[in-house]
Amino acid sequence: MSDSTVLVLGSDPPPKLDRLTGRARVRFTDEASLASRLPFADVLLVWDFTSDAVRRAWPEHGPRPRWVHTASAGVDRVLGPALIADDTVVTNARGIYEQPIAEYVAGLVIAMAKDFHGSWELQRQRRWQHRETLRLAGTRAVVVGSGPIGRAIGNTLKALGVAVELVGRRERTADPEFGRVHPTEALHGLLGPADWVICAAPLTGTTRGLFGRAEFARMKPTARFVNVGRGPLVVEEDLVAALRGWRIAAAALDVFEREPLPADSPLWDVPHLIVSPHMSGDTQGWRTALAEQFQDNFDRWAAGQPLRNVVDKRLGYVPVR
Repeated sequence: MSDSTVLVLGSDPPPKLDRLTGRARVRFTDEASLASRLPFADVLLVWDFTSDAVRRAWPEHGPRPRWVHTASAGVDRVLGPALIADDTVVTNARGIYEQPIAEYVAGLVIAMAKDFHGSWELQRQRRWQHRETLRLAGTRAVVVGSGPIGRAIGNTLKALGVAVELVGRRERTADPEFGRVHPTEALHGLLGPADWVICAAPLTGTTRGLFGRAEFARMKPTARFVNVGRGPLVVEEDLVAALRGWRIAAAALDVFEREPLPADSPLWDVPHLIVSPHMSGDTQGWRTALAEQFQDNFDRWAAGQPLRNVVDKRLGYVPVR
């Protein structure tokens, strides 16, 4: 398929697609030009996965790319009604972010359990104040999201001696890693005993606002909450109220309803809340890994072989086999 055209949305910095030289025409586009260029592309690489332009620009009729790949784990910014309805294949970056995000979550859990923030603040004040901290082994975590990211988080926490309950879209009673995967409907019953509640679910119509006032009210006052999934999974004002009212002990957010988080957002000043700029999966060399993954899949596409990481567009994620 040396005459095929790969259209890349986003170029800051551009992906290194050297293996496509002589095999495909690589063209770059910005959001403003995307709609006019889609009919002339065979493949769309959504390199700027923070953009919502594909949802707005995807044509309901006429020529369009036969394959869309997004350099992200989540596909909610890409999938719109027109793209869901047609036969274009959508793939994602499953396999790149799982372990980095799991390590990031483990770091947050350890930091909160061992009160690193308190140590840094006391050091800044030159105060010697002995404290007792939480032992992780024997604590309980609920990880919401039974895909690869949630599973990597669960396994990493288990290695620290944390008992993990995994929650997914549907129940599995003989899971090889966790024994049982609880359905979403069981979430409320699992929140009460949990010391750690980790949200790593995909954003779909049913998971939007998954954590709000009712969920935070079911957690015990010593519980800590972490969201590394998508910002709209959490009703942010309800989390703020829970933290300010000491209904939960602490929280960490790596994703937000609005990104970048505005300077005037109240989240910056909420006590016992760690804010990070959507970086939990971004380790050194991650862009190179994303480009290599896309080129590996392009090899399969050019050879007429089944693509890896095919998204079920109705579900909004790659199903776990």
